Amino acid sequence: MAGTPEGFTYRVRKSGDVEVRHHGRAATVLRGAVAARFLADVERGDPQQLMARLTGNYKHGNERR
Repeated sequence: MAGTPEGFTYRVRKSGDVEVRHHGRAATVLRGAVAARFLADVERGDPQQLMARLTGNYKHGNERR
């Protein structure tokens, strides 16, 4: 499917922060309650879609349907 987010990964740091990476480069760091909510949401939904929304790399208007 064209326009589907891909290339996102995440890792949980010892401090509990969540580092989101896109194609190997750091995109954002989630801390505290936001990190905890992310980890809960990632279990329930599409992790690629969720990480794309969190990093702002989502729906630029040039996606094909």
